[in-house]
Amino acid sequence: MKIGFLGPKASFTYAAAKAAFPENTAELIAFDTITEVIRSYENGSVDFAIVPVENSIEGSVHQSVDYLYLQADNIRTQAEIIQPIKQQLMATSQNRKIEKILSHPQAIAQSLKYLQQHFPEAKIESTDSTAYAARYVAAHPDKNLAAIAPLASATEYGLTVIAHDIQEIDENFTRFWLLGQTVPAINLPIETQKMTLALTLPDNLPGALYKTLQVFADFGINLTKIESRPLKTFLGEYFFILDAQYSDNYPYLIHALEKMGVSVKKLGRYKVYKMSSDKENKMK
Repeated sequence: MKIGFLGPKASFTYAAAKAAFPENTAELIAFDTITEVIRSYENGSVDFAIVPVENSIEGSVHQSVDYLYLQADNIRTQAEIIQPIKQQLMATSQNRKIEKILSHPQAIAQSLKYLQQHFPEAKIESTDSTAYAARYVAAHPDKNLAAIAPLASATEYGLTVIAHDIQEIDENFTRFWLLGQTVPAINLPIETQKMTLALTLPDNLPGALYKTLQVFADFGINLTKIESRPLKTFLGEYFFILDAQYSDNYPYLIHALEKMGVSVKKLGRYKVYKMSSDKENKMK
């Protein structure tokens, strides 16, 4: 069994993949971007793909959400894994003068307050993943670089952590979706069960959003998230991503929405699992 993840090794996505598929049960295959991870599943290169979809500080990972709605067909979320996120600042040595800091945009945003306070002169550069940033810093020991990455990245790439837990808020979590055709057996605590829909509302229905949300209320379905995203067609055209607690009324809900003229894309019905706070630290 092959699992595609946002690499390289020792990224947060790698830790989530290892938690879902413990050692010796699957081959983990790294890809450079989220788009490549999802495409690897679409073209059959892997059996499952795991991608980040939302962070509790910075919100949705739009590259994942937009691709799954606007470009992907017949891809379902089979599980969600919630991972506590701790950001570490690392370099090739403790006394290194830091002139440039690299990391994934989400990690940079989560740590921006610390960076502005302690490294106001340093340049900030985005990379495709946190682990890629750590690997790059390790490969250039002659440069005054630092990376924001998981603790496991410091171990994997031989870096020194020069500042621990620099994320702006201690309660920092990221949701990862496991994409596939079947539901895997995951040995993690189950938090809840959810469903995610992507909706495009009819143009000629006054109060379309209100009436759409009323359908959820009528069926007694509790929404946990609603977000609008541009359709990338014309200015002012959007689709909506909705998360809701799973209900046996799911098929009736879909029928009622479609009867109103709402375009519905089913992104998945899935159990939500949560990693322990020290799980990521143990992923080497």
